[in-house]
Amino acid sequence: MKYQIGQTNRVVVARFEDGDKILNSLIELAKKEDIRAAIFYLIGGMKNCKIVVGPEKDQMPPVPVWRELTDSQEVIGLGTIFWDSENPRVHFHGAFGKHDNVKVGCLREMAETFLVLEAVIIEIKGVNAIRELDPTSGLVLLKL
Repeated sequence: MKYQIGQTNRVVVARFEDGDKILNSLIELAKKEDIRAAIFYLIGGMKNCKIVVGPEKDQMPPVPVWRELTDSQEVIGLGTIFWDSENPRVHFHGAFGKHDNVKVGCLREMAETFLVLEAVIIEIKGVNAIRELDPTSGLVLLKL
């Protein structure tokens, strides 16, 4: 295990409106506010989501199992923001549910707000972590 110790800096509270592109909005906010390292929480509604619910097999490189959730979903989860060499990268895992059908997964590629989605972003200062392509997994992973 590798680690660094940082401190809490700014706290950003954001409200996403119906139809807002969630991942794009988080990336743009991180760019605008120059948030280089953060943890964030999301709670509210999403639709048109594409999530990864695990690898097909426990092997490298992992082959993702995708699920597309087109109708509205209740969502709660947390994620991180760290930059690669040029851009913020968002990593979010959450629970997505409607009625009695619940899935847990990693949000990727797309998602829109359904009605309203709230975000609390807690910036971390004093940490110089980045995201970098890992050749073994083929994923952009955290590097300390």
